[in-house]
Amino acid sequence: MADQAIPLRRTLLANAVALGPSWGALAVLYATGELNGRVTLLAMAGIAVLTGLLVQRYLGSLARFARFVGELSDAREPVMPRLSFAPATEELATAAATLAVGWRRQRASIDNLAASAQAIVDGLPDPLIAVDRQRRIVRTNLAALSLLGPVGPERDISTVLRQPQLLAAIDALLETLGDGNFVRADQSAVELSLAGPPELDVVAHLRRLPRAAADGSLALIVLHDTTALRRAERMRADFVANASHELKTPIAGLAGFIETLRGPARDDVAARERFLGIMAEQADRMRRLVDDLLMLSRIEQHEHARPEAAVDLGRVLRSVIDLLQLKASSRNVRIELALDPMLPSAVGDFDELTIVFQNLVDNAVKYAKPATPVRIAARPVGADRLSVAVSDEGDGIPATHLPRLTERFYRVDTARSRQLGGTGLGLAIVKHIVNRHRGRLDIQSSPGKGSTFTVTLPAVR
Repeated sequence: MADQAIPLRRTLLANAVALGPSWGALAVLYATGELNGRVTLLAMAGIAVLTGLLVQRYLGSLARFARFVGELSDAREPVMPRLSFAPATEELATAAATLAVGWRRQRASIDNLAASAQAIVDGLPDPLIAVDRQRRIVRTNLAALSLLGPVGPERDISTVLRQPQLLAAIDALLETLGDGNFVRADQSAVELSLAGPPELDVVAHLRRLPRAAADGSLALIVLHDTTALRRAERMRADFVANASHELKTPIAGLAGFIETLRGPARDDVAARERFLGIMAEQADRMRRLVDDLLMLSRIEQHEHARPEAAVDLGRVLRSVIDLLQLKASSRNVRIELALDPMLPSAVGDFDELTIVFQNLVDNAVKYAKPATPVRIAARPVGADRLSVAVSDEGDGIPATHLPRLTERFYRVDTARSRQLGGTGLGLAIVKHIVNRHRGRLDIQSSPGKGSTFTVTLPAVR
């Protein structure tokens, strides 16, 4: 490392201070006749040269030490300087060594602290963005990079999040008065919709720091994903509306028939018998709806707990067929069962799996064309899975409806579903039971050719 040039003024001043005593002594000796003029001049010149060399060397050591101290604030590690004139500079050398050791310790501590802080920020599940007073991005975490993609430093946040309401909120948060004080409170929140896919609903929480951080960060933006919550709220609202509608319809029918029986049809025996039959059907419809609602609620409450019993699916399927055989015969539909001889037992709950396949086979019987079969095929899949496919040769389902079939109260043909006795909850129940069993439900359908519902379940190893 090359020495920096020592200012001439400083060199001259130091030499003058150093030469003053010796030249003064020579002047006294010359004045008293102890030295002649030539000797005095030679002595003064020699002392000047020697003193100049010593002063230059000493000032060089001091300059190197000063530069070393200045480098302690730099990002790079400073090099220990070579100091001359021990022991005159011994204390400086000792101080320099102490500073170097302390610098290394402090630098390591700062680096560890910075790494720990970034690790904590990266560990946050929500995207975090730190901006400076000019709204430039200073810091991000891994969640923000995952959501927004690569975000370069020193970019205005408007290049990443083009949300006018968010940008306005950030500007308001950073707005200051003439005296430098901030105008508004140090935190706020903004609801946003981020374009997808997938489209996300988020709440941006904004917080201003008491003062700018070392890296320039002054405001933090945390994006909290509320998509699932919003979807759940919409589903709950739809569920309440649909459930109310499904219950109000038979109740209104019952009320109308009761009013008729009390009035115009009071003495009409034939009308009374006909109306009572319809009322019984409506009451049964409400009972089935309430039963399905209670079943769905119970399954959802325990969906996190996986059943672990061994279930003989052959026994389950045969019991379902026995239960629905009469209904199938009345519609001139055959139920065919094909069990693989190597079919293992399933891991699950016997009663819940019975409900699953009762719903699937019942739907197949309802929508199958007369004189066509409903086929049930069970086989192993790999070493630890098995599948049960329920197929019919009915009218099939258009592809646009398939993603929504397992939604509560969703019907492809509402009138036909109600006519056939459906509550609109069967496939929702199937989906939740299959989820609780850590299985999968696949639906394939072709209009005019029929549908196949396949349930894949874990097998007993």
